[in-house]
Amino acid sequence: MSRFDGASTTDQVIEDVSLKGKCAVVTGASSGLGLETCRVLAAAGATVLMVARNKDTLETAAEEIRQRQPEAQLLTQIMDLADLDSVRSAAAEILQQADKIQLLINNAGVMACPLMRTAQGFEMQFGTNHLGHFLLTGLLSPALINGSPSRVINLSSAGHKFGPFNFSDPNYHQREYDKWQAYGESKTANVLFSVGLDLRMRERGVRAFAVHPGMIMTNLARHLEAADITALTDRSSSSEPLAFKTPEQGAATTVWAATTSDLALEGGQYLEDCHIAQAAESGSSSGVESYAVDPAVAEEFWLLSEDLVGQSFSFN
Repeated sequence: MSRFDGASTTDQVIEDVSLKGKCAVVTGASSGLGLETCRVLAAAGATVLMVARNKDTLETAAEEIRQRQPEAQLLTQIMDLADLDSVRSAAAEILQQADKIQLLINNAGVMACPLMRTAQGFEMQFGTNHLGHFLLTGLLSPALINGSPSRVINLSSAGHKFGPFNFSDPNYHQREYDKWQAYGESKTANVLFSVGLDLRMRERGVRAFAVHPGMIMTNLARHLEAADITALTDRSSSSEPLAFKTPEQGAATTVWAATTSDLALEGGQYLEDCHIAQAAESGSSSGVESYAVDPAVAEEFWLLSEDLVGQSFSFN
């Protein structure tokens, strides 16, 4: 049973943990939860490879950490998750810098944006939040296996409660676009990916988890207006008011998932507030919906993901 909860901070969960000799790759590293995750992992001694799409903001973020922690071991890599060609190129460069990876934190994402499409034509939230990370993880799998025991942490959300993944029209070619529905489906995708990845890689020493960080006002919310917060509240199945966390609290579950010995024999779960989530109950914002952790659905979703990115992965 975890001794931490939703109020715990990154510094609290990393206390007494040494990551010396470990390599962590973090996407969305230039701001918000990604930046805080990089800071605390570096403080614990890890070599942190910070990944983001904008060179200037990424270098500024790395310098911010170095100012606070002169001993931080940081590398940087430019990558655009909304372009699979960029993901392939970046993955090749990452493997040149790190042949052993112990932690892959798939943190980057977009939320409730207008209808936009990635370079390959996928709906932007699905393409960025899932497909880009799916391809990156598969391409980095040799280093994850080589660095095992290792963990992959996929940032999901309570937004997965907005609905199951839509297999018939995942990219909104036939349906009317609903930005919150699309966001929720991409967050369900993150959980299904974690389940499928863990089933495939656990025998190779790689475990996967999906994390709900909580509600935090970061750059992720850059597309939101006041009416969107109201719409989010109305869409929620919970009778509880929205509660916000600080970035230090929001990144705590990610850091806990990546480092705690409590999960040494676990994998494929959805985590929240520094513990394994229970099954969702009506009227509560906590818990995980059954459709997001169904192994049969996860298998179907894995095959679809391979088809969409145009690449199959074998971890034998």
